[in-house]
Amino acid sequence: MLNDFTNQIITEFRANAGQVGGPFDGARLLLLTTTGARSGKPHTTVLGYYPDNGERVLVIGSAGGGPKHPDWYHNLLANPRVTVETGLFSYEADAVVLRDAERDEIFERLVEADPGWGEYQSKTTRTIPVVALHQVVTGPPGHRGSFAESLKLIHNLFRRELVLIRKEFAAAGPSLGAQLRINCLTMCQGLHHHHTGESTMLFPSILAQHPEAAAAIERLDAEHAKIAELLEDLQRLVSTTTSGTTLADLDHLIDAITTHLDYEEAQLIPLL
Repeated sequence: MLNDFTNQIITEFRANAGQVGGPFDGARLLLLTTTGARSGKPHTTVLGYYPDNGERVLVIGSAGGGPKHPDWYHNLLANPRVTVETGLFSYEADAVVLRDAERDEIFERLVEADPGWGEYQSKTTRTIPVVALHQVVTGPPGHRGSFAESLKLIHNLFRRELVLIRKEFAAAGPSLGAQLRINCLTMCQGLHHHHTGESTMLFPSILAQHPEAAAAIERLDAEHAKIAELLEDLQRLVSTTTSGTTLADLDHLIDAITTHLDYEEAQLIPLL
């Protein structure tokens, strides 16, 4: 029954660009494919993950607090090269099991973000492993569909992340947890890189073929500059010990970003 349920989630994940309903609706999920330690065959599982300053992502071998480590963990111990699917991109990664003080510090941070991890740890005598997945650059990440489809999917990922961050922000109150700070900073960094790529490569390419889009491109570039200022404000505020950011500040940023994404899609996707 568990295998059937997992297969259904994997199918839904791949069919809907990483979006899954039911109990996982709105969760940060990835598909992790490992090589079977004994069989040598690929094995794919669905895992929740946490950003980690944009350099790697973290997954946890909780197995629901059971007495044994999950199969995927044993697999990556035998072969740490894995494949990660985000719903939009897929890439190879090296899995690194965190040890000692680094593991304990990060696990404490994740328990602060979600006390359920601590409850799982209390149920078992084993040390629940935390694994970092480092992307291996072997070329551009593989992605599905046309460029226009990919742009819409990337935008939807940002929309989804903004919804998650707002929800986490509202639950955190005046004192932001360490993991929420990282989530915010990772989103800011990702959106900055996305906008930089658009302004330096995508927009000039579109203008070369569609000079009639000049007014729209000018507006989009101006919005990039305004959003960059808001992102800098958010990064500065969440980097302080006591955040001065309010939900109103965050909502202002979210409104600016979503309005920008909507306008960009309306103007550029028909051209792409």
